Amino acid sequence: MTEIKKDDVVKILHTYPLCRKCDMTDEMKQEAMELCVTAAEKYADNYESVSRMIKETMDKKFGASWHTVVGEGYGFEITYQLKHLLYMFCAGNLAICIWKSA
Repeated sequence: MTEIKKDDVVKILHTYPLCRKCDMTDEMKQEAMELCVTAAEKYADNYESVSRMIKETMDKKFGASWHTVVGEGYGFEITYQLKHLLYMFCAGNLAICIWKSA
């Protein structure tokens, strides 16, 4: 019988994307979450590149003025356009917050 360590279970539980706060439409939320996961996987060692890819893609798909914050262990307080906020975790404890401001 294989013994499972506590650390292994924690890693498995946190590898899926977890949405903490979102007021986007379902379609926009799905596209944004997929984009965030793709960017995080593509640029796993460079948060600035993750942020740039997300911002540029969101600007093209949903119009300008998107902002992104990517990292671990931060708090935020923002003003955003209604129906244009996503705060999620992916790839472990990597937090991604994207929002559009008018």
